[in-house]
Amino acid sequence: MKAVVLREYGGPDKLSYEDVADPKAGEGEVLVRVAATSVNPIDYKLRSGSFKEFMPLEFPAILGNDFSGIVREVGKGVSGFAPGDKVMGVADRSDAEMVAAKADALMLVPEGLDLVKAAALPVVTMTGEQLISQGTGIKSGQTVLITGATGNVGRAAVRTAKKIGAVVIAGVRKAQAKTAAELGVDEVLALDDSNAVEKLGFIDAIADTVGGATAEKLIGKVKQSGVFATVVGTPANAKLHPTVKVTMVVMHPDMAALRSLAEDVVAGRLVIPIDRMVPLAEAGAAQAAAEKGGIGKILLLA
Repeated sequence: MKAVVLREYGGPDKLSYEDVADPKAGEGEVLVRVAATSVNPIDYKLRSGSFKEFMPLEFPAILGNDFSGIVREVGKGVSGFAPGDKVMGVADRSDAEMVAAKADALMLVPEGLDLVKAAALPVVTMTGEQLISQGTGIKSGQTVLITGATGNVGRAAVRTAKKIGAVVIAGVRKAQAKTAAELGVDEVLALDDSNAVEKLGFIDAIADTVGGATAEKLIGKVKQSGVFATVVGTPANAKLHPTVKVTMVVMHPDMAALRSLAEDVVAGRLVIPIDRMVPLAEAGAAQAAAEKGGIGKILLLA
């Protein structure tokens, strides 16, 4: 099969489209012919080496984490899947024409969801859902500020918080205010407006997808015993706010959550924008574009 191979840390030019051995479906696994995979921030962080202290790569490496495709064969001990099934899920080494995925990290594509576009959903929707449900732990009636609310993870976080019944404040730049309001939030806060941020009262929780100076500025807005949940790292000044519980969320497969949010996409209650679809062979250019930020999902067609 063909796959995108990385032989050393570096820029997008270090990715090459090569022939590699086909994977096999081991016990508890499903072999899938990939229709599409998607570019996520973790991909270029791993490629560049910026995450090597936490998640070192063994070279040659194949990146990629979420995908959609057609089942080719089912490994020993697997039930609920059969050759020909349309599936979506997460697995390591998904930037390839074939992937062996654990059956418990895989689900059937819901009726009405395009097979290729399904590849945009797994990582960002489960991350957003877990940021709210497990990171903040908010309950109905509580208030949560979601930074980067118009981003892919942020959109899933907004949808999850609204389903819980929380009061949702979308934290975005002024230029994104109109788009944020269309997400059905209760309030929009311009994070690049210092006066607006200053006027924000104490809230129950923050779900952060931005980090950096924005996170450092906002953590002081969390009430005592409140929660600051993040997917991008603990704010540098967290120790100055000892009454705030800081939780770091790392996505793990949760097919029930993915199924619920995929059904929301089918029903039009959640939109994960897709910026472009390009051949798998153009993974380097796709990562370079995604790394600049400010765009929807990029799908790699296998």
